[in-house]
Amino acid sequence: MSQALPEGIDQFLATVGWGGAEVEPLVGDASFRRYFRIRRGEKSAMLMDAPPPNEDPAPFLRSAKWLDANGMRAPHILAEDATRGLVLLEDFGDVRMREYVDAWPDDQQAVYRAAIDTLVDLHRLPPGPFLDYSLSEYLREARLLTEWYCPAQSVHVDAASYTSAWEQVLSQLLPRQRPGVCVLRDYHAENIMLLGSTKKQGLLDFQDALNGHKAYDLVSLLQDARRDVSAELEAEMFDYYVEQTGVGADFLADYAVLGAQRNAKIVGIFVRLWKRDGKPKYLGYIPRVWALLERDLSHPALEPVAQWFDANIPQHLRQVGGGEWPV
Repeated sequence: MSQALPEGIDQFLATVGWGGAEVEPLVGDASFRRYFRIRRGEKSAMLMDAPPPNEDPAPFLRSAKWLDANGMRAPHILAEDATRGLVLLEDFGDVRMREYVDAWPDDQQAVYRAAIDTLVDLHRLPPGPFLDYSLSEYLREARLLTEWYCPAQSVHVDAASYTSAWEQVLSQLLPRQRPGVCVLRDYHAENIMLLGSTKKQGLLDFQDALNGHKAYDLVSLLQDARRDVSAELEAEMFDYYVEQTGVGADFLADYAVLGAQRNAKIVGIFVRLWKRDGKPKYLGYIPRVWALLERDLSHPALEPVAQWFDANIPQHLRQVGGGEWPV
């Protein structure tokens, strides 16, 4: 992705009191958004460049302001120009959960427990000013597997029965997610910043927030597509969340269902990032995600979907974790 500075950045920074600041490009993510660290003397801030028409900063701003107003640690909005797609944010620093737990594995339990505590706090809030995580949205996401992964592997599948199987499974879950909690939708170790022992963990990448099921962000954290989380740690943190919230007996089934739905979606997205956006590095994550998907499919709540996979996806692709890629 180009590291050229955003159009109009000098005028924007001058207008909001950061004229003459140093601008340092940062590594991008899987979207069209770009980030820059802004430095002036001892002060620093983050600049998000979310240029129209590919990006729209309005959902990010809405989510950040709601989270901030409700005591969660989203970055404070310092200045914004939504028309240009420029947003100046509080700088959370460089201590990201992913790198910290990789470097200090003895602290892993405490750091993950803190991430669960953040979810518990979030789930005590009323639903936010967001759309509901609807059946149609769950199905649209799940179909990314049949729309991108299957054609890339030259696998011809019964797409209609795939949708029907998911409808059957998700219809059991939907009544239990109401009235819903704020679902960040990408809550994992690469989107959590560690701000110090006396502060809550910093949240990133929440612009797609919806009101949905409590299990969604939990499974996003504990079935991480980008780093290994042991089955033992996953079980321990799952139990810790249950202890803190007192969720009902159906929660484990819903966790497995949303894990399978999310992992199926991610497989499709990672192939799309390769085929459409020219980002093949995400293919390397697919074996991990496929293994998580297989584990979720073993839960009885997913029997219709598991039967579809058995009938439609060849075993040799499932055994090698997603197949080989002609990159």
